[in-house]
Amino acid sequence: MKALGIVFSNIHDTNLPELVRMRTLASIPFGGRYRLIDFALSNMVNSGIDKVGVITKRNYRSLMDHVGSGKDWDLARKDGGLIILPPFGDRDSDGLYNSRLEALKSITGFLQHTDEDYVVMTDCDNVCRIDYNKVIEFHRINKADITLVYRKSSSEEDNAVTVTVTPEGRITNLKYESKIDGEQNVFANIYVMKRSLLRNLIMDSLASNYTHFTTDLLVTNLKAMRVMGFEHKGYFAAITSLQSYYERNMDLLDEKHRHELFGDRSVFTKIRDSVPTKYGACAVVKNSLIADGCLIEGTVENSVIFRGVKVARGSVVKNCILMQNTVLGENVTMNCMITDKDVVVRDMRVLSGSENHPFYVPKGTMI
Repeated sequence: MKALGIVFSNIHDTNLPELVRMRTLASIPFGGRYRLIDFALSNMVNSGIDKVGVITKRNYRSLMDHVGSGKDWDLARKDGGLIILPPFGDRDSDGLYNSRLEALKSITGFLQHTDEDYVVMTDCDNVCRIDYNKVIEFHRINKADITLVYRKSSSEEDNAVTVTVTPEGRITNLKYESKIDGEQNVFANIYVMKRSLLRNLIMDSLASNYTHFTTDLLVTNLKAMRVMGFEHKGYFAAITSLQSYYERNMDLLDEKHRHELFGDRSVFTKIRDSVPTKYGACAVVKNSLIADGCLIEGTVENSVIFRGVKVARGSVVKNCILMQNTVLGENVTMNCMITDKDVVVRDMRVLSGSENHPFYVPKGTMI
């Protein structure tokens, strides 16, 4: 069964305004050496999906720099491979698309000129490991029109879509929740359906002037179509706010979560031939993820350190996320901080947030 992959790179940008000022949500750094799109692309490649369209909107220069031709994901191919679907404007509007359905309307030609039987659509706000072959097989066996992937969540989350699932696995209701508390079935923003059905739904939406995929198409067709729910039972990180971004990075310091996410299936990313990290004679490192190309001469505890970070002598970094090429001078103290790329913190500075409210330093800032 051949499947086409579609990745939405910008749909949830408004949830993390701090991190998407100069990039798409898909290209947000995560876990020391990855970008969020790496997990979406790797899941598809590991599932045998070798044609993937990435729908972009704005601020996608860093995304294109990261994915390039798709070579690092084995998607640099003459037939298929990685296809960037650039932003567009509707002829009746001066702006770009504002919803998932509007984004899909512009790629009807792309969908028409492919021959895959199924379409797997995913957003980039989810970090998980999933085998789409199992989802497609579930979809086929249950004779579903549409299959939505959901997960059980017992933690507080913002801006989630909850689903009601019958014992046989059929979805009977979808509901937007600004905040959920207690165990709920939460939609993972992953869809599977036949390519022909997706095209028909898009054509019907054009005729009916619909604009929203979930409320206008899914909710109104729950009775008319067989919409099934596939439960994802492994680790799942929903990146819905700056706080959740911080917490999900901190999750990776737990060996159990790292194994569930990475396990025996590769997560591919852009290869950078950096030198190994160098540790000074007085360096102290505890329970941290540190990428290559760093220089650590101070103390780092319970932190996620990206490539090229420098921590000078006497500096203490605890419970922080330091993105690429962050430079800390001597005797700097940092706690519960998120620094974007190319941040410089001079000697003797003390910066602190809290676990419930990490402090963010924008890209290129000098303190």
